[in-house]
Amino acid sequence: MNKKQHIEKVNPLRTEREIQEMLFAIERGNGAYPKRPELAERDTLLFLFGINTGLRINDILKLKVSDVSDRDSFTIYEGKTHKKRTVNISMLKFEIKNYVAGKSKHEYLFKSQRGDRNISTVQAYRILQQAGESIHRDDIGTHTMRKTFGYHHYKQFRDVAMLQEIFNHSAPSITMRYIGITEDEINKTLDNFRLG
Repeated sequence: MNKKQHIEKVNPLRTEREIQEMLFAIERGNGAYPKRPELAERDTLLFLFGINTGLRINDILKLKVSDVSDRDSFTIYEGKTHKKRTVNISMLKFEIKNYVAGKSKHEYLFKSQRGDRNISTVQAYRILQQAGESIHRDDIGTHTMRKTFGYHHYKQFRDVAMLQEIFNHSAPSITMRYIGITEDEINKTLDNFRLG
């Protein structure tokens, strides 16, 4: 399976219930023993960060404590597109404040258990995939977070142009396909739409 096929196989979480199930599964872990509290907190914040910012996993994992501590937003140059983006994190201010308390401002926000480095994209994928398996989903991966953000942003604001800009996509059709908005869903919005 190539990278494009893999991304298309991954789906957004379309309901608040699915999001809550995923959060619970991430916090609990998928083993015989409960996940250690510090890992549960890290992994939960990683997921919340992804679904609330729409950032790619590589950009999330590069963040340091100083990038987000005591801030409502931060600016990055996205790794894939090299475009400048200001990212609003005010909705996560409480969770971030609790999570970074006592941490060095120079350490990675999502630090590995092995030394002074960040967790890898492979480890982030494993965290999400294992949680997905425990809720009987085989369509969960790191792109699930970004797609979930996009899906819910579109459902709330119905502004594909804004979402296309956030995602740095070249066309609205790419954005709609990426977030899993199907033609049936679009047609359903027109059932009760009438002018004049």
